[in-house]
Amino acid sequence: MQKENRTVCFDIDLDIEAYNFKGIKQKFPNHFHEYYVIGFIESGRRQLFCKNKEYVIERGDLLLFNPGDNHTCQQIDGGTLDYRCMNIKTEVMKKVVFEITGKDYVPYFKENAVFNSDIVPSLQELYLMIMNEERDFKKEEIFLFIIEQLITEYADAVTVDTLREANTEIKTICDFLEENYMESITLNKLSELTGLNKYYLLRSFTKQKGITPYGYLESIRISKAKKLLEQGIAPIDVALQTGFTDQSHFTNFFKKFIGLTPKQYMKIFIQEGDKE
Repeated sequence: MQKENRTVCFDIDLDIEAYNFKGIKQKFPNHFHEYYVIGFIESGRRQLFCKNKEYVIERGDLLLFNPGDNHTCQQIDGGTLDYRCMNIKTEVMKKVVFEITGKDYVPYFKENAVFNSDIVPSLQELYLMIMNEERDFKKEEIFLFIIEQLITEYADAVTVDTLREANTEIKTICDFLEENYMESITLNKLSELTGLNKYYLLRSFTKQKGITPYGYLESIRISKAKKLLEQGIAPIDVALQTGFTDQSHFTNFFKKFIGLTPKQYMKIFIQEGDKE
């Protein structure tokens, strides 16, 4: 049986995260990220659901997630997954796009899965350079060429605000959840806030965002938790600051969404000189 391996690295030159989940069978719940994800399948077959579309992805396939794209996935045929990806914050993507095009916008990827993509070999090379902590400028060169090809072939140009647009009631709910994620929130409160009955609220929100209001709240809490962990704040304190009842609940929840424990994630941002 293949041993499970979960690896993550932060590249200080490119200001991006690189992940590798190898030998895992974990099913990931419906969630979204506040950043771009560019990934590829090294081995294994996975059933992916994203924005009301279903894909079967395997070796050589490219994955593209915009900030806010809800998705869930599970393994097929009882096998294991070797998945590698790079996470790019919106502000970093905007800076890179301006470097390439001279224009002030962010891309919106129209397809979430590109089968047997010719970009994957370049992504594999870039991924290995990041994991090996190489500092040659060839790494940045490959990164820029990859982003150029992606935005040329698969993306529309949008403003940052466009990625977050929704109708008035849905936007009100999103804003409230983002501002009050630490609190105990009820469906009654969201109903009072918008003037919508609870069932219509659930149906409308889920249809427009592709995720339930509670799922949206969960994704916000995980996103906030990641930022606190990156600052070196202890997981027990992060749990209390992001609305979780205790550290155990937080740890299980975090791993379910991110694929790593909070401690594993925090360690990539601790400088070598700070490690005990």
